[in-house]
Amino acid sequence: MVEVKLRDEFIRLGQALKAANLVESGVMAKLVIQDGLVSVNGEVETRRGKKLTDGDVVSFEGETIQIVK
Repeated sequence: MVEVKLRDEFIRLGQALKAANLVESGVMAKLVIQDGLVSVNGEVETRRGKKLTDGDVVSFEGETIQIVK
């Protein structure tokens, strides 16, 4: 599990994938999210602008990201 620390109140889903080094670019993040390959708290999420806050869990290709304050 990779932890992504919040600098502000939230981080957007695309930014979290990049911060955890699970994608190489914002374009790559956009594509995998639009293709329904990313889930947030167990639900498929297709909005790369989805705001993530403390405690959210993101899953992508067998990897898990925990959002922490």
